[in-house]
Amino acid sequence: MEDYFVQLKHITKTFPGIVANDDVSIDIKKGEIYALLGENGAGKSTLMSILFGLYEPDGGQIFIKGKEVSITSPLKANKLNIGMVHQHFKLVSDQTIAENIILGAEPMKKKWGFIKSIDIDRANKEVAELSKRYNLEVNPTDIIKDIPVSTRQRVEILKMLYRNAELLIFDEPTAVLAPQEINSLLEIIKSLRDNGKTIILITHKLDEIKQVADRCAILCKGKLIDILDVKKASTQQMANLMVGREIELEEVREEVKKGKVVLEVENLSYKDKDKVSKISDVSFKIYEGEVLSIAGVSGNGQVEIADAICNMIRATSGTIKLNGKSIDHMNIRERAEAGIAYIPEDRQNVGLILDFPLYENLILKEYFREPYCSKHGILNFNEFKKQSNELIENFDIRSGKGCETTVRSMSGGNQQKAIVAREIALNSSLIIFVQPTRGLDVGAIDNIHNKINELRKQGKAILLISLELDEIMALSDTILVLYSGKVQTIEDAKNLSKNQVGEYMMGVHNNA
Repeated sequence: MEDYFVQLKHITKTFPGIVANDDVSIDIKKGEIYALLGENGAGKSTLMSILFGLYEPDGGQIFIKGKEVSITSPLKANKLNIGMVHQHFKLVSDQTIAENIILGAEPMKKKWGFIKSIDIDRANKEVAELSKRYNLEVNPTDIIKDIPVSTRQRVEILKMLYRNAELLIFDEPTAVLAPQEINSLLEIIKSLRDNGKTIILITHKLDEIKQVADRCAILCKGKLIDILDVKKASTQQMANLMVGREIELEEVREEVKKGKVVLEVENLSYKDKDKVSKISDVSFKIYEGEVLSIAGVSGNGQVEIADAICNMIRATSGTIKLNGKSIDHMNIRERAEAGIAYIPEDRQNVGLILDFPLYENLILKEYFREPYCSKHGILNFNEFKKQSNELIENFDIRSGKGCETTVRSMSGGNQQKAIVAREIALNSSLIIFVQPTRGLDVGAIDNIHNKINELRKQGKAILLISLELDEIMALSDTILVLYSGKVQTIEDAKNLSKNQVGEYMMGVHNNA
Protein backbone atom coordinates (compact mmCIF):
# COMPACT_ATOMS: atom_id res chain seq x y z
CA MET A 1 0.00 0.00 0.00
CA GLU A 2 2.80 2.44 0.85
CA ASP A 3 4.13 2.26 -2.74
CA TYR A 4 1.01 3.95 -4.10
CA PHE A 5 0.29 7.65 -3.96
CA VAL A 6 -3.32 7.25 -5.04
CA GLN A 7 -5.73 4.34 -5.36
CA LEU A 8 -9.18 4.64 -6.90
CA LYS A 9 -11.39 1.69 -6.02
CA HIS A 10 -14.61 0.88 -7.91
CA ILE A 11 -15.34 4.50 -8.82
CA THR A 12 -18.78 5.04 -10.37
CA LYS A 13 -20.21 8.34 -11.59
CA THR A 14 -23.39 8.92 -13.58
CA PHE A 15 -24.91 11.94 -15.24
CA PRO A 16 -28.40 12.14 -16.78
CA GLY A 17 -28.44 9.62 -19.62
CA ILE A 18 -24.81 8.52 -19.31
CA VAL A 19 -22.52 6.44 -17.08
CA ALA A 20 -19.28 8.44 -17.14
CA ASN A 21 -17.30 6.05 -14.87
CA ASP A 22 -18.40 2.46 -14.47
CA ASP A 23 -16.66 0.62 -11.57
CA VAL A 24 -13.17 1.95 -12.38
CA SER A 25 -10.18 0.92 -10.24
CA ILE A 26 -6.61 2.16 -10.76
CA ASP A 27 -3.49 2.28 -8.55
CA ILE A 28 -0.84 4.94 -9.22
CA LYS A 29 2.67 4.54 -7.81
CA LYS A 30 4.67 7.34 -6.26
CA GLY A 31 7.00 8.98 -8.74
CA GLU A 32 5.50 7.56 -11.95
CA ILE A 33 3.92 9.14 -15.00
CA TYR A 34 0.57 7.41 -15.42
CA ALA A 35 -1.39 8.07 -18.62
CA LEU A 36 -5.16 7.90 -19.09
CA LEU A 37 -6.16 7.10 -22.65
CA GLY A 38 -9.59 6.86 -24.22
CA GLU A 39 -11.98 8.26 -26.78
CA ASN A 40 -13.71 11.61 -26.29
CA GLY A 41 -16.33 11.06 -23.61
CA ALA A 42 -14.68 7.86 -22.32
CA GLY A 43 -14.66 9.21 -18.76
CA LYS A 44 -11.03 10.28 -18.33
CA SER A 45 -11.64 13.89 -17.32
CA THR A 46 -14.59 12.90 -15.12
CA LEU A 47 -12.41 10.42 -13.23
CA MET A 48 -9.74 13.06 -12.63
CA SER A 49 -12.36 15.66 -11.70
CA ILE A 50 -13.48 13.27 -8.97
CA LEU A 51 -9.90 12.95 -7.74
CA PHE A 52 -9.56 16.76 -7.75
CA GLY A 53 -12.86 17.30 -5.91
CA LEU A 54 -14.86 18.87 -8.74
CA TYR A 55 -17.31 15.95 -8.66
CA GLU A 56 -18.24 13.51 -5.92
CA PRO A 57 -18.48 9.85 -6.97
CA ASP A 58 -21.77 7.97 -6.75
CA GLY A 59 -19.83 4.97 -5.48
CA GLY A 60 -16.29 3.79 -4.72
CA GLN A 61 -13.35 4.79 -2.53
CA ILE A 62 -10.29 7.01 -2.84
CA PHE A 63 -7.05 6.28 -0.97
CA ILE A 64 -4.16 8.77 -0.72
CA LYS A 65 -0.92 7.25 0.57
CA GLY A 66 -2.88 4.29 1.90
CA LYS A 67 -5.51 6.32 3.80
CA GLU A 68 -9.12 6.55 2.65
CA VAL A 69 -10.15 10.15 2.00
CA SER A 70 -13.24 12.08 0.95
CA ILE A 71 -12.36 14.81 -1.58
CA THR A 72 -15.30 17.19 -1.63
CA SER A 73 -13.67 20.24 -3.22
CA PRO A 74 -10.50 21.40 -5.01
CA LEU A 75 -9.50 23.08 -1.72
CA LYS A 76 -9.56 19.66 -0.03
CA ALA A 77 -7.55 18.23 -2.95
CA ASN A 78 -4.96 20.99 -2.54
CA LYS A 79 -4.64 20.15 1.17
CA LEU A 80 -3.92 16.55 0.11
CA ASN A 81 -1.18 17.88 -2.21
CA ILE A 82 -3.14 17.23 -5.41
CA GLY A 83 -3.08 19.79 -8.24
CA MET A 84 -4.69 19.86 -11.68
CA VAL A 85 -4.04 21.72 -14.95
CA HIS A 86 -7.31 21.80 -16.88
CA GLN A 87 -7.67 21.55 -20.65
CA HIS A 88 -9.12 25.07 -20.70
CA PHE A 89 -6.94 27.22 -18.46
CA LYS A 90 -8.40 28.74 -15.27
CA LEU A 91 -6.58 32.07 -15.25
CA VAL A 92 -7.65 35.69 -14.62
CA SER A 93 -6.61 37.45 -17.81
CA ASP A 94 -6.24 40.98 -16.37
CA GLN A 95 -4.03 39.95 -13.46
CA THR A 96 -0.29 39.31 -13.39
CA ILE A 97 1.34 35.90 -13.43
CA ALA A 98 2.21 36.16 -9.74
CA GLU A 99 -1.31 37.28 -8.78
CA ASN A 100 -2.76 34.25 -10.56
CA ILE A 101 -0.32 31.84 -8.94
CA ILE A 102 -0.88 33.04 -5.36
CA LEU A 103 -4.69 33.42 -5.70
CA GLY A 104 -6.25 31.88 -2.58
CA ALA A 105 -2.85 31.37 -0.93
CA GLU A 106 -1.57 34.94 -0.77
CA PRO A 107 1.45 35.85 1.40
CA MET A 108 0.36 38.57 3.81
CA LYS A 109 2.06 41.48 5.58
CA LYS A 110 0.92 44.08 8.09
CA LYS A 111 0.80 47.79 7.40
CA TRP A 112 1.48 49.96 10.42
CA GLY A 113 1.67 46.79 12.46
CA PHE A 114 -2.00 45.80 12.38
CA ILE A 115 -3.64 46.15 8.87
CA LYS A 116 -3.21 43.02 6.80
CA SER A 117 -2.47 43.31 3.07
CA ILE A 118 -1.04 41.10 0.32
CA ASP A 119 2.75 41.16 0.15
CA ILE A 120 3.04 41.36 -3.64
CA ASP A 121 6.81 41.98 -3.56
CA ARG A 122 7.31 38.75 -1.64
CA ALA A 123 4.93 36.96 -4.02
CA ASN A 124 6.88 38.15 -7.08
CA LYS A 125 10.13 36.98 -5.51
CA GLU A 126 8.73 33.57 -4.52
CA VAL A 127 7.24 32.99 -7.97
CA ALA A 128 10.50 33.94 -9.70
CA GLU A 129 12.49 31.58 -7.45
CA LEU A 130 9.97 28.74 -7.92
CA SER A 131 9.98 29.12 -11.69
CA LYS A 132 13.78 28.96 -11.82
CA ARG A 133 13.91 25.90 -9.54
CA TYR A 134 11.72 23.88 -11.94
CA ASN A 135 13.03 25.39 -15.21
CA LEU A 136 9.66 27.07 -15.79
CA GLU A 137 10.99 30.60 -15.91
CA VAL A 138 8.38 33.37 -16.17
CA ASN A 139 8.27 37.10 -15.46
CA PRO A 140 5.98 37.39 -12.39
CA THR A 141 4.75 40.87 -13.35
CA ASP A 142 3.60 40.01 -16.89
CA ILE A 143 -0.17 40.25 -17.48
CA ILE A 144 -1.85 36.95 -18.44
CA LYS A 145 -3.63 38.35 -21.52
CA ASP A 146 -0.27 39.52 -22.92
CA ILE A 147 1.59 36.19 -22.70
CA PRO A 148 1.57 33.28 -25.18
CA VAL A 149 -0.30 30.03 -24.60
CA SER A 150 2.85 28.09 -23.70
CA THR A 151 3.64 30.56 -20.89
CA ARG A 152 0.06 30.29 -19.59
CA GLN A 153 0.63 26.55 -19.43
CA ARG A 154 3.68 27.19 -17.23
CA VAL A 155 1.62 29.47 -14.98
CA GLU A 156 -0.90 26.68 -14.43
CA ILE A 157 1.90 24.27 -13.48
CA LEU A 158 3.44 26.84 -11.14
CA LYS A 159 0.05 27.30 -9.44
CA MET A 160 0.21 23.64 -8.45
CA LEU A 161 3.85 23.73 -7.38
CA TYR A 162 3.26 26.90 -5.31
CA ARG A 163 0.74 24.89 -3.28
CA ASN A 164 3.27 22.06 -2.80
CA ALA A 165 1.39 19.60 -5.01
CA GLU A 166 2.91 16.11 -5.01
CA LEU A 167 0.40 14.65 -7.48
CA LEU A 168 0.02 16.71 -10.67
CA ILE A 169 -2.89 15.99 -13.04
CA PHE A 170 -2.51 17.24 -16.63
CA ASP A 171 -5.72 17.26 -18.73
CA GLU A 172 -4.82 17.44 -22.44
CA PRO A 173 -1.79 19.66 -21.68
CA THR A 174 -0.49 19.82 -25.26
CA ALA A 175 -3.81 20.47 -27.02
CA VAL A 176 -3.05 24.20 -27.45
CA LEU A 177 0.71 24.03 -28.00
CA ALA A 178 2.89 24.17 -31.11
CA PRO A 179 5.19 21.19 -31.86
CA GLN A 180 8.28 22.88 -30.41
CA GLU A 181 6.34 23.86 -27.28
CA ILE A 182 5.07 20.29 -26.89
CA ASN A 183 8.59 18.89 -26.75
CA SER A 184 9.52 21.48 -24.13
CA LEU A 185 6.46 20.63 -21.98
CA LEU A 186 7.15 16.88 -22.16
CA GLU A 187 10.69 17.53 -20.92
CA ILE A 188 9.23 19.59 -18.06
CA ILE A 189 6.86 16.74 -17.15
CA LYS A 190 9.75 14.28 -17.09
CA SER A 191 11.83 16.64 -14.93
CA LEU A 192 8.92 16.99 -12.49
CA ARG A 193 8.81 13.20 -12.21
CA ASP A 194 12.59 13.16 -11.66
CA ASN A 195 12.05 15.70 -8.85
CA GLY A 196 9.80 13.21 -7.05
CA LYS A 197 6.40 14.33 -8.34
CA THR A 198 3.71 11.85 -9.37
CA ILE A 199 2.07 12.69 -12.70
CA ILE A 200 -1.28 11.72 -14.22
CA LEU A 201 -1.43 12.58 -17.91
CA ILE A 202 -4.71 12.69 -19.83
CA THR A 203 -3.99 12.82 -23.56
CA HIS A 204 -5.17 11.51 -26.91
CA LYS A 205 -1.68 11.63 -28.41
CA LEU A 206 -0.15 8.17 -28.49
CA ASP A 207 3.35 9.38 -29.37
CA GLU A 208 3.39 11.57 -26.24
CA ILE A 209 2.42 8.61 -24.08
CA LYS A 210 5.25 6.59 -25.63
CA GLN A 211 7.70 9.42 -24.93
CA VAL A 212 7.00 10.02 -21.24
CA ALA A 213 4.57 7.59 -19.60
CA ASP A 214 5.43 4.55 -17.49
CA ARG A 215 1.99 2.93 -17.51
CA CYS A 216 -1.25 3.59 -19.34
CA ALA A 217 -4.89 2.88 -18.37
CA ILE A 218 -7.34 2.65 -21.27
CA LEU A 219 -10.98 3.66 -20.78
CA CYS A 220 -13.85 3.03 -23.17
CA LYS A 221 -17.41 4.26 -22.54
CA GLY A 222 -16.68 4.67 -18.84
CA LYS A 223 -15.17 1.21 -18.31
CA LEU A 224 -11.54 0.30 -17.65
CA ILE A 225 -10.43 -1.83 -20.61
CA ASP A 226 -6.76 -2.52 -19.85
CA ILE A 227 -3.61 -1.28 -18.11
CA LEU A 228 -0.44 -1.45 -20.20
CA ASP A 229 3.28 -1.14 -19.64
CA VAL A 230 3.97 1.65 -22.13
CA LYS A 231 7.46 0.42 -23.05
CA LYS A 232 6.05 -2.97 -24.07
CA ALA A 233 2.91 -1.74 -25.84
CA SER A 234 2.80 -0.44 -29.43
CA THR A 235 0.89 2.66 -30.49
CA GLN A 236 -1.19 0.43 -32.77
CA GLN A 237 -2.17 -1.77 -29.82
CA MET A 238 -3.15 1.26 -27.72
CA ALA A 239 -5.15 2.79 -30.58
CA ASN A 240 -7.08 -0.42 -31.25
CA LEU A 241 -7.94 -0.93 -27.56
CA MET A 242 -9.02 2.68 -27.19
CA VAL A 243 -11.59 2.68 -30.00
CA GLY A 244 -12.46 -1.03 -30.00
CA ARG A 245 -11.54 -1.55 -33.65
CA GLU A 246 -8.59 -1.63 -36.04
CA ILE A 247 -7.29 1.87 -36.75
CA GLU A 248 -5.19 2.77 -39.80
CA LEU A 249 -2.47 5.02 -38.41
CA GLU A 250 -1.07 5.67 -41.90
CA GLU A 251 -3.07 7.97 -44.19
CA VAL A 252 -3.98 6.61 -47.63
CA ARG A 253 -4.87 9.32 -50.18
CA GLU A 254 -6.10 9.09 -53.74
CA GLU A 255 -5.01 11.39 -56.55
CA VAL A 256 -7.67 14.02 -57.29
CA LYS A 257 -7.67 16.22 -60.36
CA LYS A 258 -7.93 19.91 -59.50
CA GLY A 259 -10.88 21.90 -60.84
CA LYS A 260 -11.41 25.65 -61.12
CA VAL A 261 -10.15 28.26 -58.65
CA VAL A 262 -12.50 28.57 -55.66
CA LEU A 263 -10.59 30.98 -53.40
CA GLU A 264 -8.17 33.65 -54.56
CA VAL A 265 -6.37 35.79 -51.97
CA GLU A 266 -4.18 38.63 -53.24
CA ASN A 267 -1.78 40.81 -51.24
CA LEU A 268 -3.67 40.31 -47.98
CA SER A 269 -2.37 42.35 -45.03
CA TYR A 270 -3.69 42.97 -41.54
CA LYS A 271 -2.59 45.18 -38.65
CA ASP A 272 -4.14 44.82 -35.20
CA LYS A 273 -5.57 47.63 -33.08
CA ASP A 274 -2.03 48.51 -31.92
CA LYS A 275 -0.91 48.82 -35.58
CA VAL A 276 1.22 45.69 -35.28
CA SER A 277 1.48 43.80 -38.57
CA LYS A 278 0.05 40.27 -38.27
CA ILE A 279 -0.22 39.40 -42.00
CA SER A 280 1.93 40.97 -44.69
CA ASP A 281 1.21 40.74 -48.44
CA VAL A 282 -0.09 37.14 -48.47
CA SER A 283 -1.31 35.69 -51.79
CA PHE A 284 -2.51 32.18 -52.71
CA LYS A 285 -5.21 30.25 -54.61
CA ILE A 286 -7.17 27.12 -53.70
CA TYR A 287 -8.75 24.95 -56.38
CA GLU A 288 -11.64 22.49 -56.39
CA GLY A 289 -10.41 19.15 -55.03
CA GLU A 290 -7.37 20.69 -53.32
CA VAL A 291 -6.27 20.81 -49.70
CA LEU A 292 -4.03 23.84 -49.14
CA SER A 293 -2.50 23.83 -45.67
CA ILE A 294 -0.95 26.76 -43.85
CA ALA A 295 1.88 25.72 -41.55
CA GLY A 296 3.48 27.94 -38.96
CA VAL A 297 4.38 28.22 -35.30
CA SER A 298 1.40 29.43 -33.25
CA GLY A 299 0.90 33.18 -33.51
CA ASN A 300 2.51 33.72 -36.92
CA GLY A 301 -0.62 34.95 -38.69
CA GLN A 302 -2.30 31.78 -39.89
CA VAL A 303 -5.46 32.24 -37.78
CA GLU A 304 -5.68 35.89 -38.86
CA ILE A 305 -5.77 34.76 -42.51
CA ALA A 306 -8.73 32.47 -41.79
CA ASP A 307 -10.50 35.19 -39.79
CA ALA A 308 -9.94 37.75 -42.57
CA ILE A 309 -11.41 35.40 -45.20
CA CYS A 310 -14.54 34.97 -43.04
CA ASN A 311 -14.60 38.67 -42.05
CA MET A 312 -14.11 37.90 -38.35
CA ILE A 313 -11.46 40.61 -38.68
CA ARG A 314 -11.29 43.31 -41.35
CA ALA A 315 -8.20 43.05 -43.57
CA THR A 316 -6.11 46.22 -43.73
CA SER A 317 -5.51 45.74 -47.46
CA GLY A 318 -5.73 43.13 -50.20
CA THR A 319 -8.55 41.36 -52.03
CA ILE A 320 -10.45 38.10 -51.55
CA LYS A 321 -12.43 36.38 -54.32
CA LEU A 322 -14.72 33.38 -53.93
CA ASN A 323 -15.67 31.50 -57.10
CA GLY A 324 -14.43 34.43 -59.16
CA LYS A 325 -16.39 37.14 -57.32
CA SER A 326 -15.09 39.67 -54.80
CA ILE A 327 -16.39 39.15 -51.27
CA ASP A 328 -14.55 42.12 -49.73
CA HIS A 329 -17.82 44.05 -49.29
CA MET A 330 -19.67 41.12 -47.64
CA ASN A 331 -20.35 40.66 -43.93
CA ILE A 332 -19.91 37.38 -42.03
CA ARG A 333 -23.31 35.89 -42.85
CA GLU A 334 -23.13 36.96 -46.50
CA ARG A 335 -19.76 35.22 -46.88
CA ALA A 336 -21.14 32.07 -45.27
CA GLU A 337 -24.14 32.21 -47.63
CA ALA A 338 -21.76 32.69 -50.57
CA GLY A 339 -20.11 29.37 -49.77
CA ILE A 340 -17.66 29.54 -46.85
CA ALA A 341 -17.78 27.07 -43.96
CA TYR A 342 -15.51 27.72 -40.97
CA ILE A 343 -14.27 25.49 -38.15
CA PRO A 344 -12.63 28.05 -35.81
CA GLU A 345 -9.63 27.63 -33.51
CA ASP A 346 -11.54 28.70 -30.38
CA ARG A 347 -14.45 26.27 -30.21
CA GLN A 348 -15.91 27.55 -26.93
CA ASN A 349 -15.85 31.31 -27.50
CA VAL A 350 -16.34 31.44 -31.28
CA GLY A 351 -17.71 28.10 -32.47
CA LEU A 352 -20.51 27.40 -29.99
CA ILE A 353 -23.06 28.96 -27.65
CA LEU A 354 -22.28 26.85 -24.61
CA ASP A 355 -25.53 27.30 -22.73
CA PHE A 356 -27.69 26.44 -25.76
CA PRO A 357 -28.76 22.82 -26.40
CA LEU A 358 -26.87 20.80 -28.97
CA TYR A 359 -29.69 20.92 -31.55
CA GLU A 360 -29.67 24.74 -31.59
CA ASN A 361 -25.88 24.83 -31.97
CA LEU A 362 -26.04 22.39 -34.88
CA ILE A 363 -28.49 24.64 -36.77
CA LEU A 364 -26.84 28.00 -36.00
CA LYS A 365 -25.90 28.57 -39.65
CA GLU A 366 -29.25 27.49 -41.13
CA TYR A 367 -32.04 28.34 -38.67
CA PHE A 368 -33.36 31.15 -40.90
CA ARG A 369 -33.89 28.85 -43.91
CA GLU A 370 -36.69 26.46 -44.77
CA PRO A 371 -37.54 23.87 -43.46
CA TYR A 372 -36.15 25.22 -40.15
CA CYS A 373 -38.00 28.52 -40.46
CA SER A 374 -41.27 29.34 -42.21
CA LYS A 375 -41.78 32.28 -44.57
CA HIS A 376 -43.43 34.06 -41.63
CA GLY A 377 -40.36 33.64 -39.39
CA ILE A 378 -41.69 30.81 -37.20
CA LEU A 379 -38.98 28.34 -36.14
CA ASN A 380 -39.64 24.62 -36.57
CA PHE A 381 -37.83 22.94 -33.68
CA ASN A 382 -38.86 19.47 -34.83
CA GLU A 383 -36.80 20.02 -38.00
CA PHE A 384 -33.93 21.35 -35.83
CA LYS A 385 -33.93 18.09 -33.91
CA LYS A 386 -34.37 15.85 -36.97
CA GLN A 387 -31.30 17.35 -38.66
CA SER A 388 -29.33 17.34 -35.40
CA ASN A 389 -30.02 13.66 -34.73
CA GLU A 390 -28.69 12.79 -38.20
CA LEU A 391 -25.47 14.75 -37.54
CA ILE A 392 -25.10 13.20 -34.08
CA GLU A 393 -25.25 9.73 -35.63
CA ASN A 394 -23.07 10.48 -38.67
CA PHE A 395 -20.31 12.17 -36.65
CA ASP A 396 -20.55 10.03 -33.49
CA ILE A 397 -21.23 13.04 -31.24
CA ARG A 398 -21.60 11.65 -27.71
CA SER A 399 -23.94 13.50 -25.37
CA GLY A 400 -25.92 12.43 -22.32
CA LYS A 401 -29.32 13.68 -23.48
CA GLY A 402 -28.84 13.44 -27.23
CA CYS A 403 -29.69 16.61 -29.14
CA GLU A 404 -31.22 18.12 -25.96
CA THR A 405 -27.84 18.14 -24.18
CA THR A 406 -26.52 21.52 -23.08
CA VAL A 407 -23.27 21.95 -25.01
CA ARG A 408 -21.37 23.21 -21.94
CA SER A 409 -21.77 19.78 -20.32
CA MET A 410 -20.16 17.93 -23.25
CA SER A 411 -16.48 16.97 -23.44
CA GLY A 412 -14.20 19.25 -25.43
CA GLY A 413 -13.73 16.61 -28.10
CA ASN A 414 -17.45 16.17 -28.62
CA GLN A 415 -17.91 19.94 -28.77
CA GLN A 416 -15.35 19.92 -31.58
CA LYS A 417 -17.19 17.13 -33.40
CA ALA A 418 -20.38 19.20 -33.24
CA ILE A 419 -18.74 22.18 -34.96
CA VAL A 420 -17.18 20.01 -37.67
CA ALA A 421 -20.53 18.28 -38.29
CA ARG A 422 -22.41 21.59 -38.56
CA GLU A 423 -19.94 23.17 -40.98
CA ILE A 424 -19.57 20.14 -43.26
CA ALA A 425 -23.39 19.84 -43.45
CA LEU A 426 -23.54 23.31 -45.06
CA ASN A 427 -22.17 21.82 -48.32
CA SER A 428 -20.07 24.94 -48.93
CA SER A 429 -17.61 25.23 -51.81
CA LEU A 430 -14.81 26.36 -49.43
CA ILE A 431 -14.29 24.75 -46.03
CA ILE A 432 -11.78 26.29 -43.62
CA PHE A 433 -10.50 23.94 -40.91
CA VAL A 434 -8.52 25.61 -38.10
CA GLN A 435 -7.08 23.03 -35.70
CA PRO A 436 -9.86 20.55 -36.62
CA THR A 437 -8.53 17.65 -34.53
CA ARG A 438 -7.38 19.55 -31.43
CA GLY A 439 -8.38 17.54 -28.37
CA LEU A 440 -9.75 14.60 -30.38
CA ASP A 441 -8.87 10.95 -29.80
CA VAL A 442 -7.18 8.83 -32.45
CA GLY A 443 -10.48 7.32 -33.62
CA ALA A 444 -12.13 10.74 -34.03
CA ILE A 445 -9.01 12.09 -35.76
CA ASP A 446 -9.18 9.18 -38.19
CA ASN A 447 -12.84 10.02 -38.90
CA ILE A 448 -12.14 13.74 -39.45
CA HIS A 449 -9.22 12.98 -41.77
CA ASN A 450 -11.46 10.62 -43.76
CA LYS A 451 -14.10 13.38 -43.98
CA ILE A 452 -11.50 15.84 -45.31
CA ASN A 453 -10.37 13.33 -47.92
CA GLU A 454 -14.00 12.66 -48.91
CA LEU A 455 -14.69 16.39 -49.28
CA ARG A 456 -11.57 16.72 -51.42
CA LYS A 457 -12.82 13.93 -53.70
CA GLN A 458 -16.19 15.71 -53.93
CA GLY A 459 -14.39 18.72 -55.38
CA LYS A 460 -14.49 20.95 -52.31
CA ALA A 461 -11.72 23.50 -51.79
CA ILE A 462 -10.18 23.07 -48.34
CA LEU A 463 -8.01 25.45 -46.34
CA LEU A 464 -6.39 23.57 -43.46
CA ILE A 465 -4.60 25.38 -40.64
CA SER A 466 -2.97 23.07 -38.11
CA LEU A 467 -0.14 23.09 -35.60
CA GLU A 468 0.20 19.32 -36.14
CA LEU A 469 2.91 18.90 -38.77
CA ASP A 470 2.08 15.22 -39.21
CA GLU A 471 -1.50 16.22 -40.02
CA ILE A 472 -0.36 18.77 -42.58
CA MET A 473 2.03 16.34 -44.25
CA ALA A 474 -0.66 13.62 -44.40
CA LEU A 475 -3.53 15.69 -45.82
CA SER A 476 -2.04 18.43 -47.99
CA ASP A 477 -1.81 18.85 -51.74
CA THR A 478 -0.14 22.25 -51.31
CA ILE A 479 1.67 23.68 -48.29
CA LEU A 480 2.05 27.39 -47.53
CA VAL A 481 4.45 28.19 -44.68
CA LEU A 482 4.14 31.43 -42.71
CA TYR A 483 6.75 33.09 -40.52
CA SER A 484 6.01 36.44 -38.84
CA GLY A 485 2.96 36.85 -41.06
CA LYS A 486 4.93 36.50 -44.31
CA VAL A 487 4.86 33.68 -46.84
CA GLN A 488 8.12 31.69 -46.73
CA THR A 489 7.13 29.22 -49.43
CA ILE A 490 4.13 27.79 -51.31
CA GLU A 491 5.00 24.36 -52.65
CA ASP A 492 3.50 21.07 -53.79
CA ALA A 493 3.39 18.92 -50.63
CA LYS A 494 5.23 16.10 -52.44
CA ASN A 495 8.26 18.37 -52.83
CA LEU A 496 8.62 19.20 -49.13
CA SER A 497 9.89 17.07 -46.26
CA LYS A 498 8.71 17.49 -42.68
CA ASN A 499 12.13 18.88 -41.72
CA GLN A 500 12.03 21.43 -44.54
CA VAL A 501 8.59 22.64 -43.44
CA GLY A 502 9.87 22.89 -39.87
CA GLU A 503 12.83 25.01 -41.01
CA TYR A 504 10.56 27.37 -42.95
CA MET A 505 8.32 27.63 -39.87
CA MET A 506 11.28 28.79 -37.80
CA GLY A 507 12.49 31.19 -40.53
CA VAL A 508 15.84 29.41 -40.88
CA HIS A 509 15.47 27.48 -44.17
CA ASN A 510 18.40 27.83 -46.53
CA ASN A 511 17.14 28.02 -50.12
CA ALA A 512 20.61 27.39 -51.53
